[in-house]
Amino acid sequence: MRVHKEGFLVIAAAFLGWLILNIVVGLTDELYFRCFTFLATTPVLILVIRFFRHPRRTIELKPNSALAPADGQIVAIEETLELEYFNDRRLQVSVFMSVYNVHVNWIPVPGVVKYFKHHNGRFMAAYLPKSSTDNERATTVIEMADGTEILVRQIAGAVAKRIISYPKVNAKVTQQNELGFIRFGSRVDLFLPIGTKVLVELGQLVTGSQTVIADL
Repeated sequence: MRVHKEGFLVIAAAFLGWLILNIVVGLTDELYFRCFTFLATTPVLILVIRFFRHPRRTIELKPNSALAPADGQIVAIEETLELEYFNDRRLQVSVFMSVYNVHVNWIPVPGVVKYFKHHNGRFMAAYLPKSSTDNERATTVIEMADGTEILVRQIAGAVAKRIISYPKVNAKVTQQNELGFIRFGSRVDLFLPIGTKVLVELGQLVTGSQTVIADL
């Protein structure tokens, strides 16, 4: 299992804390307390390491489709008014990531990055509709070869405290590139043209870079 680069410092800090706590408790003569501490802290350390796992995936390029930008569950498929960039109605498809999902985000469509902006905000539960506009978020717009523009928005959740985005404006990107990473529970929204043929359903589990969200 690979560990994502965004997890190196977090895992190192978690391991150091685990080690120090267990060494200090180990100096006592309380056997039960020592066992309890080890059994209570080790699963937490394992969960932290597991959270930053980075799976090796073979990505089949689909230039006329939007691939899932993240692992998780489809929590919204609806027409909505997108006011940050398009200022018109778009079809929104949202993927919610629990703390148990892989938290790498992938580029959903190939093209050129035309717009990027990071917004500070609140940390409401990521599955709530208002999180798309009120939470801390990062918006990336990709223009495809035929001129179609797709907006992908990374949204922090109640636990997520940091959004990392990699592509820069004017950069060429493919579906094999990473969009970024969100720490500890979050959501990714796609804003597609009205009339786009969506191939997923509400409640469906999707796999980032693998599941086809829509044909464009």
